Amino acid sequence: MKHRYLKNVATLSLSAEKCIGCGRCAEVCPHGVFTVNEKKARIEDKDHCMECGACAKNCPVSAIAVDAGVGCAAAVIMGWLTGSEPSCDCSGGGKCC
Repeated sequence: MKHRYLKNVATLSLSAEKCIGCGRCAEVCPHGVFTVNEKKARIEDKDHCMECGACAKNCPVSAIAVDAGVGCAAAVIMGWLTGSEPSCDCSGGGKCC
């Protein structure tokens, strides 16, 4: 079962015009957000994105954008580091998972 977060909050975007279909995004995404068909990447389910940034960092043509460190990935990592429950700090009224 794939992890799902709140709907429509991930900052992930993909430029189909820039995409060369290399498949790096699909290879590095820990949640399988991307597929590649007919030499183009496609976001299968944006709500699975944990905003880790691996896809954008590995895209050779900068076709992917994501605000890494602002969503659930940052919260999970901080929880691990501090030994606390993950928190996206939704109390501030900002966008969170």
